Amino acid sequence: MSGSQFKTFSQKQLELLTWWCAQSPHRDRDAIICDGAVRSGKTVCMSLSFVFWAFYRFSEQSFALCGKTITGLRRNVVTPLLPILKNLGFTFTERRAANVLEITLHGRTNRFYLFGGRDESSAALIQGMTLAGVMLDEAALMPRSFCEQAIARCSVEGSRLWFNCNPEHPAHWFYKEWILKREEKNCLYLHFKMEDNPSLSPDMLERYRHLYSGAFYRRFVEGEWVACDGLVYPFFNETMLCDAPQGFDRFIVSCDYGTVNPTSMGLWGRKEGVWYRIDEFYHSSKQKGFQMTDEEYYRSLCTLVGSKKVDCVIVDPSAASFIECIRRHGKFRVRRAQNDVLGGIRRTSDALKSGQIRICRNCPDIVREFSLYRWDESAKYDAVKKENDHAMDDMRYFVSTVLQSPADDFFAVAIPRERRC
Repeated sequence: MSGSQFKTFSQKQLELLTWWCAQSPHRDRDAIICDGAVRSGKTVCMSLSFVFWAFYRFSEQSFALCGKTITGLRRNVVTPLLPILKNLGFTFTERRAANVLEITLHGRTNRFYLFGGRDESSAALIQGMTLAGVMLDEAALMPRSFCEQAIARCSVEGSRLWFNCNPEHPAHWFYKEWILKREEKNCLYLHFKMEDNPSLSPDMLERYRHLYSGAFYRRFVEGEWVACDGLVYPFFNETMLCDAPQGFDRFIVSCDYGTVNPTSMGLWGRKEGVWYRIDEFYHSSKQKGFQMTDEEYYRSLCTLVGSKKVDCVIVDPSAASFIECIRRHGKFRVRRAQNDVLGGIRRTSDALKSGQIRICRNCPDIVREFSLYRWDESAKYDAVKKENDHAMDDMRYFVSTVLQSPADDFFAVAIPRERRC
C-alpha cells in the first residue's frame, strides 16, 4: 500500500480486514492482536478494518484511536487512513482542537477520539468515556494503566478491542497478559512478517534486513519477543571508523555530565548530510584523581569548540547546574537532550548502520565504550548496564535530539528526518 493506492492484499492482511465479517470463522472473537515485523502492513490494514467494522456494526457511537502520542498517532494512523476513506466514499470532519474525527458514510456517523498514552498520567484522559470499540496502535509502547483504562471504557454491547504492536522484551506485560493468554481472552492473534506486505519490493525487504542487528533484528525483522543481550552495538567495529573530513556546514556539541561519574562531550560536524564525531572531551574523576567544577567543564567545552560556531550544546537533562552555567556565560545556546534510552538506542543503531552518523578515529573514548557497552542480562526488562556508557549517552542524546523530532516514537531510516536545533 502507498497512500491511497493498493496492491494485492496478502492472505494475512485479508484476514485482518475481514475477521469480524459474518462469513469469517473468527467473527465471535472479542478482540484481535496483530504483532510482528515493522513495515509488514498491519497498521493501515488494522485502522481500515477498525473503521469498516465500526460502520458495519454501529451508528452514532464513540470509538477511540490510541497511540503513544497524538502526533505519532496522526502520522502513523490518521494521515494514511483519511485519503483511503475519502476514495471509498467516506466523508469526515476533523476537529483537531478536540482531537476527534467525525466520519460519515451513507448518512451514518461515528465519532473517533484520538488519545495519546505517553505515561501513567495518560489514563485519566480516557477515564469516564463510554466506547463501542478501541484501537491501540503500538500497544506495547503505552503504559499498562492507560491500556487497561481504555479497555474498560468499551462497555457498549458488541464492542471489540483491537491491538497492534511490534515485539518488545518477553517479560513485557502485554506479551504475558494478552498474547500468551489470547485464547482465554477470546482474542484472534495474527503474527505478521515483512513478507506479508505485498507493497515492499525485494530491494526494500533486503534493506530492512540489513538495517538491524542482534535483538532488534529478531524483533523488527523476524517479529520475535526476545530479550536484549550482549553488546548494545554488536555490529560496530574499527572498519567503520573514518578520518575527519573538511568542509563542515554545521557544528553541534553533545554532553553527558557527571561529577563522580565521567563527563563526556562530543563535537559533531555535518558534511553533505552526514554527521561526524570529529573530536571529544572525556574526564573520569576516578581515573584522573580529581573532580572538575562546572566552570572547569565549561572551559573544557570552549577548548573543544575552539573557533567553530556551534548551533547548540545538547546536555543531559538532569545536569541542571551545568546547563545553568552554560546559559549564564551566554556564548552557546543550550538544549536539554531527549532522554528516551531504549528508543534512543534504536535510533542510534539505525543512524550508525545507515551512515547518518560516523565516528572519527581521533575519538578513542567513544571507540573504547563501543566495545564495553552491554545490555544488563539480569534485568527483567530491557536495560543497559550503567557503566562504560557516558560517550554512548552523549551520542544517543545527539541522535535523539538532532536527527529526529522528539514527538517521533519510532525511527526508521527509510524515512529520514532531521530537526534543526
